[in-house]
Amino acid sequence: MEPAKISLLLSLILFNSLFSVSLELGFVSKDRDSLLTFKSSLRTPTQQNPQFTTWNPNFRCSNWTGISCNAARVVAIELADLSIGAPIHPSLCNLSMLQTLVLSHNDFTGSIPSCLGSLNFLETLDLGFNRLEGVVPPELMDLRGLRQIVLCRNQGLGGPIPANIGNFSIRLQRLDLSMNSFRGRVPDSVFDSRSLEYVDFSRNLLSGRIRDFDQSLVFLNLSSNAITGTLPCFLASIRSLSVIDLAENALVGGLPTCIASLQVLKVLNLSHNELRYGVSPRLIFSEKTLVLDLSFNEFSGPLPSKIARTTEKSGLVLLELSHNMFSGEIPLGITELKSLQGLFLSHNALSGKIPGRIGNLTYLQAIDVSYNMLSGSIPLNIVGCFQLLELKLSNNNLSGSIQPELDALDSLKILDISNNRFFGEIPLTLAGCRSLEVVDLSSNNLSGELNEAIFRWSNLKFLSIADNNFNGDLPNWLFSFDNLQLVDLSGNNFSGFIPDVNFKISSSFNISNRPNMQSYSKQRLDIRVTANLLENQELGLGYTILTYVGIDLSRNYLHGEIPEGLFALQGLEYLNISYNYLVGQIPASLAKMKSLKTLDLSHNSLTGQIPINISSLENLMALNLSYNSFSGLVPMRPNFRRFPGAFAGNPNLCVEFSGEGCRSATLPVPPGEKLEGGREEGPVSASVFGVSSVVSFYVTIVLLFCSAPARNYIIRPLKSDS
Repeated sequence: MEPAKISLLLSLILFNSLFSVSLELGFVSKDRDSLLTFKSSLRTPTQQNPQFTTWNPNFRCSNWTGISCNAARVVAIELADLSIGAPIHPSLCNLSMLQTLVLSHNDFTGSIPSCLGSLNFLETLDLGFNRLEGVVPPELMDLRGLRQIVLCRNQGLGGPIPANIGNFSIRLQRLDLSMNSFRGRVPDSVFDSRSLEYVDFSRNLLSGRIRDFDQSLVFLNLSSNAITGTLPCFLASIRSLSVIDLAENALVGGLPTCIASLQVLKVLNLSHNELRYGVSPRLIFSEKTLVLDLSFNEFSGPLPSKIARTTEKSGLVLLELSHNMFSGEIPLGITELKSLQGLFLSHNALSGKIPGRIGNLTYLQAIDVSYNMLSGSIPLNIVGCFQLLELKLSNNNLSGSIQPELDALDSLKILDISNNRFFGEIPLTLAGCRSLEVVDLSSNNLSGELNEAIFRWSNLKFLSIADNNFNGDLPNWLFSFDNLQLVDLSGNNFSGFIPDVNFKISSSFNISNRPNMQSYSKQRLDIRVTANLLENQELGLGYTILTYVGIDLSRNYLHGEIPEGLFALQGLEYLNISYNYLVGQIPASLAKMKSLKTLDLSHNSLTGQIPINISSLENLMALNLSYNSFSGLVPMRPNFRRFPGAFAGNPNLCVEFSGEGCRSATLPVPPGEKLEGGREEGPVSASVFGVSSVVSFYVTIVLLFCSAPARNYIIRPLKSDS
């Protein structure tokens, strides 16, 4: 045999032997080596991610975590939620038969490799929830067979969206660029596409006018951008569109009745736009519509008598019409929405009574009709809403007593009836509402002593009964709640002593290393409203309550000394016991209150020297010790200079001024209405306390409790059972 033929034969034998080894392992060596190169580019993958121990050159492809092969070629990489760091290595571009690339929920950085555009068989590209930056490589538009592009939540990813992103692939169905920094107009190709079904461009910097889509969409989310124009009818999607979320844009005009003709619409969110005019009585959504949110617009006129059809098994779950200009009465038709779980009508101009048949809504979990002009009493039938978690009726003209039967609402977590005209005592039967966490009864005409119904609310976090006519002694159990964060008893007729008890039961009063010490403390209260929306997703209602960790006993008739334990709470941010008849001295333990932002002990009869260590409280933003009987010298330290009126009205107190020696802290009593015993009423005069202090002090207390806790709802995937 000729030498050349022998050499060729030996080469073929060697190639076949190597190829056979690759086939025995389930994939060719080229693909295997590309994956090993990718692995070596990651930050210590084996130590941080034990899954990569299966990436062994001696293992079969079927044993490699996240890798799928077909005919000895790698066709899928699915490596989500592995906390992988580093840029995406271009070695993946050598996997020429790759069909699926999922690298989501990791920590990939850098830009998207442009060479991914050479993967001609790629159908799914998911790089969401990483830290990628730069622009979308134009080479990706060469992938004619791509079905899904998911690039969501890469905040450094931006620039203009490629003009042909909607039609470069006739097979493209899912396009998710949400939560990034894309800017400019939504390309016309997105509106003109014939294949797109799922479009999510939410939370970007996009602008331009919205127009109708030519394709049969299933899911559309353009929320949190700067999109303008009027609402289209989505006629091409009349039988397919399930979710429309255009919230937080600049849409104008009215709500067209044609929108109700969408036969399978489940979610319509148009909140936070500039929509106006009335809602036509001919606009009636189908029983398949679960969520309708028109809040934060300028809709006016009466509420529709019937806004959606309903059946025994389906119908509207969430109706959110708050922050508009609706007027008239709450229509009885709302009480026929048998599936309703969340009803939000706050901040409108609604009048009349709360419908007596509200109790027919047995699935209701949240009712908010606050900030209207409703009158009458709380309908007794409301106890039929036995699953109720939130009842918010504040800032209306409601009256009557608190009915004892409300104890049937034993799942209730939030009760806010503040700023109404309710009278009478807190019924003892309310001890049955053991789930209560947030209770605001302030600014009514309630009276009587604090009874043990409150003591039974073992989960209590926030309690305000301010500006009522409660009287008697403060009970010893008042500070005995494990999770207590705020108690506001100001503006009542309580007398006797502040109970000298263990103030440290609540962990919130004692945690001094909270983050964001210069801002509000944030408490999140989640209320889950479940609804089967789309692709196994649920609807969740979340409440974020902004408040100080604080105690307010001001404007009462308390006397005696202040318990020393009250001045040793390292987590307390706000303490106001002004306008009482308290005596004694400020203990030195005040220096332990490292979290304190606001301290008001004014208008009492406190004596002795002012502890100099108050100046060491670095977080203190508002201080008022005026109109007491303090004596001695107050050196003008830098931290004291921020509170020029804090020591006024103490004739025997000498306040040191730079270069001028010592001045008496005497100032005339500010004008104001006198109460019995010479006690003044109302906030501290701006001329004494300083405008900035009044703002930081009193405005925060208005916000403190329930200037309507921020509420939002999110559509989120159901958690897996694993």
